[in-house]
Amino acid sequence: MSIRHLDRLFAPKSIALIGASRKPHSVGAVLARNLFSSGFAGPIMPVNPHETAINGALCYKEVSDLPIVPDLAVVATPPDTVPGLIGKLGEMGCRSAVVLTAGFGEGTDAAQKAEGEKRVEAMLHAAKPHLLRIVGPNCLGIAVPGVGLNATFAHVTPQKGDVALVTQSGAVATALLDWAASHGIGFSHVVSMGDMSDVDFGDMLDYLAADSSVRAILLYVEHVTHARKFMSAARAAARSRPVIVVKSGRTALAQQAAASHTGALAGSDEVYDAAFRRAGMLRVHTLADLFGAAEILARARRPNGDRLAVLTNGGGLGVMAVDAMAGEAVQLANLAPETVEKLNRVLPPTWSHANPVDIIGDAGPERYRAALDTLMDAPEVDGVLVLNCPTALAESDEAAGAVVASTADRPADGRKTVLTSWLGDHTAVKARKVFATARLPTFTTPEDAVRGFGQLSRFRRNQMELLQTPKSVEGEFDVDLARARGPVELAVGEGRKWLDEADAKQVLKAFGVPVVETRKASDPNAVAAVAAQIHNGGRLAIKILSPDILHKSDVGGVALDLVSPGAAADAARAMLERVKRIKPEARIDGFTVQQMVSKPMAHELICGITVDPTFGPVVMFGKGGVAVEVIRDTQLALPPLNMTLARELMERTRVWRQLQGYRGRPAADIDAIALALVKLARLATDVPEIMEIDINPLLADEAGVVALDARIAVTAGFRLRPAIKAYPAELEKTITLRDGQRLKLRPVRPEDAAIYRPNLEKCDPADIRMRFFGPLKTVPETLIARLTQIDYDREMCFLATPEEETGEIFGWVRVTSDPDNLRSEYAILVRSDWKGHGLGWTLMEEIIAYGRARGTGEIWGTILRENDAMIDIVRQLGFHITGDPDDTTLVKARLPLNDSAERQAAQ
Repeated sequence: MSIRHLDRLFAPKSIALIGASRKPHSVGAVLARNLFSSGFAGPIMPVNPHETAINGALCYKEVSDLPIVPDLAVVATPPDTVPGLIGKLGEMGCRSAVVLTAGFGEGTDAAQKAEGEKRVEAMLHAAKPHLLRIVGPNCLGIAVPGVGLNATFAHVTPQKGDVALVTQSGAVATALLDWAASHGIGFSHVVSMGDMSDVDFGDMLDYLAADSSVRAILLYVEHVTHARKFMSAARAAARSRPVIVVKSGRTALAQQAAASHTGALAGSDEVYDAAFRRAGMLRVHTLADLFGAAEILARARRPNGDRLAVLTNGGGLGVMAVDAMAGEAVQLANLAPETVEKLNRVLPPTWSHANPVDIIGDAGPERYRAALDTLMDAPEVDGVLVLNCPTALAESDEAAGAVVASTADRPADGRKTVLTSWLGDHTAVKARKVFATARLPTFTTPEDAVRGFGQLSRFRRNQMELLQTPKSVEGEFDVDLARARGPVELAVGEGRKWLDEADAKQVLKAFGVPVVETRKASDPNAVAAVAAQIHNGGRLAIKILSPDILHKSDVGGVALDLVSPGAAADAARAMLERVKRIKPEARIDGFTVQQMVSKPMAHELICGITVDPTFGPVVMFGKGGVAVEVIRDTQLALPPLNMTLARELMERTRVWRQLQGYRGRPAADIDAIALALVKLARLATDVPEIMEIDINPLLADEAGVVALDARIAVTAGFRLRPAIKAYPAELEKTITLRDGQRLKLRPVRPEDAAIYRPNLEKCDPADIRMRFFGPLKTVPETLIARLTQIDYDREMCFLATPEEETGEIFGWVRVTSDPDNLRSEYAILVRSDWKGHGLGWTLMEEIIAYGRARGTGEIWGTILRENDAMIDIVRQLGFHITGDPDDTTLVKARLPLNDSAERQAAQ
């Protein structure tokens, strides 16, 4: 369930307060005071069997005594009463409730937890038949200042504003409300989620994303439920407005002990970080930064990069700013010689001649203005931080006026991000007011200002990742799924958790990951025979083969640089004795034999898959080798990956710079590494029994990559699905048009961005106008990205292409569903030179069949009234055609698909 009936929660016409009270300082009394004093226009009906009136309003003994069915019920009664109340409210027709009551399994006592969970189950069971939505239990409540709703027991009434605050912690909510009140910050919504038994973060993001009055969404997150819904909602919301999140537990040891390196390194907080980044959200680490980031994203111009220039009248301030850059996504801009020369012309000889640009303590407004103008013109600068410390030689407020004038006098396309920090208190007050009036971000310290620029930079990068068009990898690797599944199914059938090394490499090879050929040998004599078969004159390596030994080097289970098959057999005998002595209980299945790979200039990397208990499969990459857990240079990403996302994952590691080459060491083949990560991500989604993959090392040099060692863990039980739905290859098919022509029909891929524009350009302007309701002189990159990077969980776009793809697209049809899958809006375009073949009719039939299979309630679309051909097609397909009441040039087409979904929508 998602946004169903949330309008009753946040825009109710009537409210019942169950558990209202006159007892001073009680939750019921504070709730009543807040509800009655906040200007709510509709009826507020207190319910308490022991009172006749509360806050001047008639009090009702029972819920059944209420004169009307409330849109919203606010419940603050003992926990045992809640399930029954929810059932009665649902039977009456109430469709939303906020349950503030605690006692639903909070804390650590096992018995109390079990009892509380039973109450939650009973409450949800009572609500389900009526689709009654619940916020809570164990929450502070909700507030919507714009409609005069304050159903909280907070000590302050939120001001009206355009920032939505959604938090799991009631204590955090009250602290933030108190802080916001003193800073004049208002809210569109305040939602304390509590235990999130029903309404969760995904629901709230979906609801708030559709509200045009919400400028920014702030989240305080302790944990996420329904990861796929959360990711879909977060990605959709972050495309339209800033979504800023604080996640608690950042430094806690949240992961359990894991057998392999990959599992040991994939902590839950790091996975949350990867999820927030992938969704385009901005993560900050303090509550103060939560509002600070919202404010700077509202006021500051978004930078084009992360290169910052520092303009200061005190050298020490500049040094402090540079120090702060180390922990942020900020680079100190390297001033070009041309920029330095221009500064020489307008600054005294004693200026710093470098960045930070120290213009000396006697700098007045003219000097500030001249230096800032020069830095704003410098192409190597993305933003400027202007600092000022008070001196007796110049007026600080006059310098502030010069900064404002410099930014105001520039054309919009010539402006850059400018942040300010006027130090001190008494002297800086007037300057800060000047900046606030001009809507220029200002900070009390250089460190805060740098942190603000870092937030802008990270937000820009995350947003760009949502819109980047990746390099195509289609056709660059083939998948032999049957060969990959063979060893996996065998291990599952035998009850084994781990595949042996040879089988693990077979699985990787089936997905196109280059591996060192590895063969099994049962005993030392067999080692000699196998070694003779693969020996090509180079060195050999053997390893112990045991389901009880994962880290072979720990027990002397690896022998390298063996010069001959005989030497390999001797090493196997010695290894067998050594392993039996060190780990006598281990089962020995034999040995693996392989030719040693000689790549002296290669980098040792680690990559793999682990399964997070919240977000499912996660891809890991970093610096490998035996010291991997000591070095701890790894990063995580959610699958599926494309080449762009894989490269971004690599760029976040320290080893990335080494991979570029240094001191005569050639650069590694970055595309080969990225492609290996893409393949691993595909493997994680295509073989759901896999719980862990650990490739260490993956050797990478200028010639490519090769996996030297690999481990794979499997499970016969349930494994979480990926948080982001992967490309649905099962929907690919062949279609036959009415004239007999056969075409391929497949879902769109992000890699199709490269072929979208040339195919759109083959459409006549009239056909483009029919599709987009206006001329489209150029096709912006943002539109191409939006059309090709879809959420397969909520959207679908089918392309009609030749059976053997050549880059041609003959037609497109797409649907976008609401979060509840009740309604899906369609859009269609047939390339002008392919009209008349029946392709439009076939595409509409396919998208209708897709909607029916998904259980969509109805499919609908908007058509230009003059588009007779499209109107005729949909009418023949059974659509109902009506005029658009808001635009006489349009008509609406609607086709019911599933009666059950329609009935749910009507409730």
